[in-house]
Amino acid sequence: MSLQTPDWLARRGGTAKLGSDGQTWFVILDSKPNYALTPVPVGGNFSCYLRQTINGRRLNCPGSWTSAEDAIRGGLEVLRKLLGWE
Repeated sequence: MSLQTPDWLARRGGTAKLGSDGQTWFVILDSKPNYALTPVPVGGNFSCYLRQTINGRRLNCPGSWTSAEDAIRGGLEVLRKLLGWE
């Protein structure tokens, strides 16, 4: 799965990096993984499991997408909105 770091994240010095399991993506800010996004199958589509890595808190990520890659992109967009970043 390939994914380019979104502009809104890059502008803040962050990156999106694929984890060693090959499916979880980490949002790296200040050289630390702050959020983890994992695609999960849901009724023939995919949703995104989104959590804060510093405390394990799950963040609500509504929606479903047709591919795992789109679920990660959708999860990143949900995260952007939750953070109030434009």
